[in-house]
Amino acid sequence: MFGSQGASDCPLTGRCTGSVPPQISQLQDLLEKARGRMASRRLDLVLLTVGANDVKFSGLVADVIISTGVERTLFNQGGQLATVPQAQTILDREFPQEFARLRNALKPLVGGNLSRVVYVSYGHPAMAGGVPCPGGRDGLDIHPAFTADGARLRNVTDFVLNRFLPRIKALARCEAGPRCANPETDRMTVVDTHQPEFAEHGICARSPQDPEFDRECFKADGTSFDPDPVSAPNAPLVCPLRPSEFRPYAPRARWIRTPNDSYFTAMTYPRGLPATMQPSNIHDASWGAMSAVYGGAFHPSAEGHAVMADAALPAVRFVLGLAAPPEVIAQPLPPPQLTPTPPPPPQQLPPPQ
Repeated sequence: MFGSQGASDCPLTGRCTGSVPPQISQLQDLLEKARGRMASRRLDLVLLTVGANDVKFSGLVADVIISTGVERTLFNQGGQLATVPQAQTILDREFPQEFARLRNALKPLVGGNLSRVVYVSYGHPAMAGGVPCPGGRDGLDIHPAFTADGARLRNVTDFVLNRFLPRIKALARCEAGPRCANPETDRMTVVDTHQPEFAEHGICARSPQDPEFDRECFKADGTSFDPDPVSAPNAPLVCPLRPSEFRPYAPRARWIRTPNDSYFTAMTYPRGLPATMQPSNIHDASWGAMSAVYGGAFHPSAEGHAVMADAALPAVRFVLGLAAPPEVIAQPLPPPQLTPTPPPPPQQLPPPQ
């Protein structure tokens, strides 16, 4: 939010700077341009989701899914692994002050009223059926180094549910952390009604209504790919379907992208990573791991984002003073009425000569 951040994506052509400018600076620049046309212009609303990166979300995920071996050594040396105690320390010591800094930066942009900041909490990624995912290789077997450790997964789930999410909510509502100057104007609007739904649709959720490719090709026991080094290069999938038959945006039980989903959707080459983490070539041990997690893995799918948007919409309407529209009723179109084609007129013969 306040400093430049390393970017995993770069332009296909031209120089890769490897970083993106602070979001607050970008927002202030855009607002200054708007004020050039309207001197009193303020932001009507800010949709905010922040905090996971601060407590090293990607590092927590890496610590859970990367098993022992060369990949774990590489990630550890590159500072890409994080533990729950490390995340807890950040949450307790650093994050409250940073959140107060963010509150102070946003307040003048919304006319001094932080209720116009709608904080939408992130859907929990690792629960299904209301309980933590069990671990294993389900959705992770795109790379042999990936195996979700069940104990570490439960530990992270407990941290997110019982410490991280409640702490974020309390900070946003002026119920914890540095004292708000005026709680009436410093209290943000918090949206978390979608959390119970996400508890049913995490990364390990499955359904008989999932797309055929998922049901046939992504095996829950982690045997989706041919382990034979001779035959696998020509036909890596065990199932008979083609990779092009994977449907990224089809409805499915899980609302969180797995590494399998990420790889089949994006196959991203992470050009913007630090030099120590850059794969030397496509056969590098870290290449498969990076390409499987830098295309959106462990983030909500389009379906998951739609659920978050549905949860935020009533709060947005309330903040902006907008009435809900009339109920939308969807019905199938009536069958087309086919008009019979009239017969052609009889052919007129020329008169005899």
